[in-house]
Amino acid sequence: MGWFDAGDYELARQVLERGVAAVYLVAFCSTIAQFPVLLGERGLQPAPSFIRWMGDRLSPTLFRRRYSDRLLRTVAGGGAVIAACLVAGLPQLAPSWVTIIAFLLVWFAYLSIVDIGQTFYGFGWESLLLEAGFAAAFLGSNDQAPPVIMIVFIRWLVFRLEFGAGMIKLRGDRAWRDLTALYYHHETQPMPGPLSWYFHHLPRWFHRVEVLGNHFAQLVVPFFLFAPQPVASVAAAIVILTQLWLVASGNFAWLNVLTMILAFAAISDPVAHAVIQAMPAHTDHVVTPLWFFVVIIVVGILLLGLSWPPLRNLFSRRQLMNASFNRWHLVNAYGAFGSVTKERFEVIVEATDSHDAATALWREYEFKGKPGDPSRMPGQFAPYHLRLDWLMWFLALGSRGEDWFEPLLQKLLEADPATLRMLRSAPFGNERPAMVRASLYLYRFSSREERRSQHVWWVRRRVGVLVRPIGGHVGRRP
Repeated sequence: MGWFDAGDYELARQVLERGVAAVYLVAFCSTIAQFPVLLGERGLQPAPSFIRWMGDRLSPTLFRRRYSDRLLRTVAGGGAVIAACLVAGLPQLAPSWVTIIAFLLVWFAYLSIVDIGQTFYGFGWESLLLEAGFAAAFLGSNDQAPPVIMIVFIRWLVFRLEFGAGMIKLRGDRAWRDLTALYYHHETQPMPGPLSWYFHHLPRWFHRVEVLGNHFAQLVVPFFLFAPQPVASVAAAIVILTQLWLVASGNFAWLNVLTMILAFAAISDPVAHAVIQAMPAHTDHVVTPLWFFVVIIVVGILLLGLSWPPLRNLFSRRQLMNASFNRWHLVNAYGAFGSVTKERFEVIVEATDSHDAATALWREYEFKGKPGDPSRMPGQFAPYHLRLDWLMWFLALGSRGEDWFEPLLQKLLEADPATLRMLRSAPFGNERPAMVRASLYLYRFSSREERRSQHVWWVRRRVGVLVRPIGGHVGRRP
């Protein structure tokens, strides 16, 4: 079965299996910490209500018949334990069926969570992680060569991820076509990081070069992932380097880290050995068992059939961004930043201990990741996903807030301990405020002079009201 075995991709297999499992570990830890507060029995979007409303329309999930916060923590905790074992390489020491079962358990556990996660789990990298986990399940254990079918499929995944993102940019916003997108992006992206201020203040000619480099990396390089070696390895290296640039310039949960991991599917052992002499150039493997051969052929045919809708989507004038074409989140469409926001608005939630709104002194709640206090340097949180902070960014754009933001304000009025733990700080600690409100601010990065003289990262001004002062039970927005 020489054509079936990718014997020169042992390094790729190790990075893919352990790396994907590590991202699952982060995702499960994020779920344990955040899901009960955001989506639990007393959450902002309670999962039990969603499950009842969906009924038979609900996608595949372990929670179809019953949800409880305890069951959620059990599923996520179990997934985290299996993922940690995969990171350590323990199932990979056993026959391949053990590795397959371990990854499929992790995959279905997280699928069960995503399918009841509603708005808080409506991000493209959730589908990316699910697709990557399913593919990693069939890479085999250490004693046999990884199957070439799965190595090629993972390259196809990276191709859709990169080329889809490049096409959505060209189709979606003139700023990407006239090379001005990065005049704004570093400042207006959902969650800037510690270096974003510095990236924003790079010369404008450099920003145009950045955009050109992005177009090259996303629209040209992906085709070379399927080229003979060492060209495919060079293409993968370019993908990894551009993703490292994105890691340095912002916080995008595990999107960039997972993309780098998946790109290793195009790096062969001989090329890796030529670059790093200490890297083994070849690993001996046993003969592939017949049952594994049959399983991989069946899985390959399944994935090939599921590839037609996303392939057609790539070249459609109405290209979908971050879309799943089946209930199992396999072979999806990806893309990001089809349009670039040119101004940054932030929703600032404030509280007071006064019952007179006209004379009240308002103090702010600080979120962990999103901009608030202008003097606070943006933090580094990726690959961890701060879901509430991300949705606050969408809220400032005028979307995704109708059914969860008002419950959030009510929780803050009650000084709900679990909700307060989701924040960096509350103005009155664990004490209940008399009223809360939500104001809209226009933010921009400080200039170099403002940074030196005022020691601020941001300059802001209040531009409106999102929710008028309320106490007791939250009312509708004006």
